[in-house]
Amino acid sequence: MSIWADATTIVTATLSGDINFKVTQAYRSDAAWLVFAPLTVIGAIAVHYLYKAAPVLDRHLERTIAVTAYILIAVIIFVGVIQRFVFSSQVPWSTTIPPLIFMIMSWYGCSYNVKLRTHLSFSEFRAKMSHRNQYYCLLMDNILWFAFCIICVTTMSRITVNTYDNFQIVLGTDGVMRWWFIITMPLCFIMMAGRVLSNALIDMSKYRNNETLIGQAVIGGDT
Repeated sequence: MSIWADATTIVTATLSGDINFKVTQAYRSDAAWLVFAPLTVIGAIAVHYLYKAAPVLDRHLERTIAVTAYILIAVIIFVGVIQRFVFSSQVPWSTTIPPLIFMIMSWYGCSYNVKLRTHLSFSEFRAKMSHRNQYYCLLMDNILWFAFCIICVTTMSRITVNTYDNFQIVLGTDGVMRWWFIITMPLCFIMMAGRVLSNALIDMSKYRNNETLIGQAVIGGDT
């Protein structure tokens, strides 16, 4: 099949929910990049304007997801330890679901910290650069982060479809599907792409107005 035919198959099959081996093969082809790269860009623009329209989501969405996931992990592990050492019994999924929830916690936390610019910011080093070089460094960061988001949206979409097609169940459960957790990852990286786009627009505005570009970032802080 041609790359355009595979791209059409990806779009139509995903929207209809008709996932089969042929669709999975299309996801594995280069057509997936043709579909999910523009989707990431469109999603980033939508997320950027969503955050502008709803500041409460801008401030609290990702960290609420991360904190909720952390609490769920802690509760499951705590109850599992009590069950094992006090009652000599343990639910089978108490060791398989927490890693999946941790995946959600870590990447949504990463998305929020992209907003705060606390991931490899090198602020002490870059603050000594000229204003133009600071902007170039931030521009490079944004380009690399956006490329990373496109790669993750595409590859995690492939994994999600493959997991869905193979009916993979979380070990220790009777009907909890793995794709229920994995599908949150493409959504997360689209949200992260929206953060990157917002950062890029802020940097451009500050550069044009000759404002300070590099600030001291604090992990867990807010801007």
